[in-house]
Amino acid sequence: MIEVREMTLEDFEKVKLNLQDEFDEFWNASILKSELENENSHYIVAVNNNEIVGFAGILVTLDDTEITNIVTKKTMRKKGIGKLLLDKLIEITKKLGKEKISLEVNEKNIAAIQLYKSFQFEQVGLRKKYYNRENDAIIMTKKI
Repeated sequence: MIEVREMTLEDFEKVKLNLQDEFDEFWNASILKSELENENSHYIVAVNNNEIVGFAGILVTLDDTEITNIVTKKTMRKKGIGKLLLDKLIEITKKLGKEKISLEVNEKNIAAIQLYKSFQFEQVGLRKKYYNRENDAIIMTKKI
């Protein structure tokens, strides 16, 4: 059974060892650590048999939260982990009393877009050539 809980610095140490190999296209470890230390950020991990199989985070702003990332280990994709992480981020947003949760997603990441739509996120904007100066970023929001 997969447990979703708050990320600790000990979890970070485990994740950073495999960040580039197992979680692809993600920030480097120093950026993740600075996010963990930011009082306006909340990070969670998905754990299966003492192994971190995914993590996600939000940045709290004045009136909403922004999903900074949802990352699943390559070998554990398509097993519902992203859904568990997203559900927990929405729960945290509700507990914080925020009115909406937002994100941006690469237009090529069809699986993620479908996941967000299944949670009633709606497209509210577009950032042209945002990813690697090639792919557009779709901006999506969900009212809480």
